[in-house]
Amino acid sequence: TANRPLHCATPSEMAVQADRVMALEEWEERWNEGRIGFHQPHVHRMLDSNLDKILCGRQQVRFFFPLCGKAVDMKWLADMGHVIVGVEFSEKGIKQFFEEHGLQYKEEPVPAVPEAKVFKSSDGKISIYQCDLYKFSSAIEGRFGAVWDRGSLVAINPCDRQKYATLMKSLMDKDCRYLLDTLEYNPEFYKGPPFLVTEEAVQALYGEDCDIELLQAVDALEERHKAWGIDSLLEKVYLLTLKPN
Repeated sequence: TANRPLHCATPSEMAVQADRVMALEEWEERWNEGRIGFHQPHVHRMLDSNLDKILCGRQQVRFFFPLCGKAVDMKWLADMGHVIVGVEFSEKGIKQFFEEHGLQYKEEPVPAVPEAKVFKSSDGKISIYQCDLYKFSSAIEGRFGAVWDRGSLVAINPCDRQKYATLMKSLMDKDCRYLLDTLEYNPEFYKGPPFLVTEEAVQALYGEDCDIELLQAVDALEERHKAWGIDSLLEKVYLLTLKPN
């Protein structure tokens, strides 16, 4: 029910997840075994309903997708004329994205990151870098006019959040509009990932450099989440914009 009181995590509860670490290989394993419950086969409803707030009438916006997986949102935005750059560790996930959409692509090395590859659609609208996210930088693709962060901040190891936020802010152009999707639940019942990200955490990570607006908060509990042992799940979407210098 929509009016059920939702759990507010205390600092000691948040500490439950503080040391939880997922190795990149564990994510690779999930892709290889098809354990990708985080993938959504449809355009994310909160991206769809808040798209006008990201675009603000702009055309051909360059979107950054951190830890993009094979998100169908990328194709949806590219079909509108926007340019997409994603970063994903799993080569399998990247190839599935292009294959499932029937998109021809080419694979190229990335001189700035020796072990990385970039997969580019033949029309040049979508580029997905296969590498460790923290090896990516604005030196590779410049800065972006928009960010769609769904399943990324909630997926990274909690101990890496400061490093992550620093990277994300460095990728934002001055007019960038960053849509951030978070999840709130009782972490004593589920260790993650996806991890709990509270409003306080968002403020602590981004508040100094960005104006933060909560756009939407919805009850997101589905049957599959009950297997995690939780009985409430709140999904929030924030809009982040850089404060003027």
